Amino acid sequence: MLVKVKLGDAQKFVKITELSLEEFLSAAFLKFGVPAVPENVKVFDESGTEVDGDVFEDIVRDPSVGVLTIKHGADLDSASPQASHEQSNRSRTPSVDSSDSQDTVIIEETSSSKRMRLDEEAKKLVETILVQKSGGECIITEYNRTKSLGDETRRKMVNILAAHMTEKNGTSPTRQVKEKYARGIVALFPYLSDPFSKNGYEHYYDGESGTGYLAWRIKTIQRGLAKERRASFEGTSSEGGSGGPTVRRQSEFNSETILSEDECKKAIAFMSHSSDEDAIKKKIKLTFDYRRNMVLDPMQSSDILTVFPRFKDIKGLIEQDFVLMFGEGVSGKLLENWTTAFKKKVIQQCKKLPSTSDLEELLLAAESPTGDSEEVWDSELASIILLLHLIPPSAQGRKRP
Repeated sequence: MLVKVKLGDAQKFVKITELSLEEFLSAAFLKFGVPAVPENVKVFDESGTEVDGDVFEDIVRDPSVGVLTIKHGADLDSASPQASHEQSNRSRTPSVDSSDSQDTVIIEETSSSKRMRLDEEAKKLVETILVQKSGGECIITEYNRTKSLGDETRRKMVNILAAHMTEKNGTSPTRQVKEKYARGIVALFPYLSDPFSKNGYEHYYDGESGTGYLAWRIKTIQRGLAKERRASFEGTSSEGGSGGPTVRRQSEFNSETILSEDECKKAIAFMSHSSDEDAIKKKIKLTFDYRRNMVLDPMQSSDILTVFPRFKDIKGLIEQDFVLMFGEGVSGKLLENWTTAFKKKVIQQCKKLPSTSDLEELLLAAESPTGDSEEVWDSELASIILLLHLIPPSAQGRKRP
C-alpha cells in the first residue's frame, strides 16, 4: 500500500508491505533520511485519539481515515485531544512551518483500492435492492444456477433497479448514480461483465454515449410519466381550464343566501344606479357565485366589467372578491409582499414598454401615492393590472410553451 507522507514542506510516497505501525513508522522516517525511529513516538487520528498497533491496520484500510499526526519528543507534553485536533487541522493547509516538529502523514487511496471500494459499495446496493424487491431472489437464484440471466430475467432485473433508482433519485438521475447501479450489476454478477468494454458494465450504462439497458428503461419511465401528465392536464382543461382565473376552485366564501338568477339580475340593476357604496359592496358579495360562473364561461368572461361596472369606480371591490376566493390570510400576504417586493419593479419594467393610453393611465395611478388621479384604479391595484402588460400570451395548440 502507498502512503503519502508530508514532513514540513516536503511530500513523498512511502510503500509499506505489512500493515503494521512499526513498519509504517520505520518506512516514513527512513524516506526522509532519518535512519531510526525516534523514541517516544505516538500516532493520533483527527479527533486526537491515539492510534496503537492493534487498530492501525483497520485505520489504514478505512478510506475515510483522513490525516494521521505523528508526535514525538516535547510535542507529547501538549498532546491533549484538543491540541492534537488543532494541529491536525493546521497540517491540512498547503504550507507547514518546517520548524514545527510534528510530522503529518496523509493516507491516500490508490486507484486500485478505490475501484475495489466502489465495486463493493455498488454490489451491496444492487444486492440489497434485489433481496428486498419481489422477484429479486429469483434473479439471484437463476444466476447462481446458470451463471447467466435469460432475456426475460435480465429485463426484470433492469426494471427493478431502474424503478428503485428513479424512486430514490427522481426521473433524471445523474450519470454517477446510473454508473453506480451498472457497476453493482457486474460486481454482483461477474459473468454478466463485458470483457471487451473498458469497465465491463457499459452495456448496462455507458456514461459517454448515455446508452445501455438502464438508460433505455429510464427513458421509457420518463415517457410514461409525461403521458400521464398530459392526460391529467387534458382532463383538467376539459373540466374548466388549465390555470389562472379559469380554474374551478373551492372558494372560501360560503353564502348563507343563494340568489336565483332573477335575483342576481335585480341586484345588478340596483348596483348600476345606486350611489350607496355599502349597499353595493353587499350586493357584490351576494353575486359572487354568479360572477365566478361568468369568469369560467369563455363566452361571458370578457363582459365582467360591462355587467359589473362598479368595479371601476368603487375602490375595494376587486380586493373583496379576492378575499372571498382565497381567504383573508392569502389576500393579506399577497398585498404585503406585492408592495415591498414587486410593485416598484413592475412599474419600472412597464415604463420600458411601447406607450399606450391604457398603459399611461395605469402608470399614473400606480405612481400616485394616494391613488388620486384621473384613473379610477387605486395605486396597488393599478400596479397589479400593469403586470398583465408584462405577461406574454400563452402558447396555443400543440407547441411547447
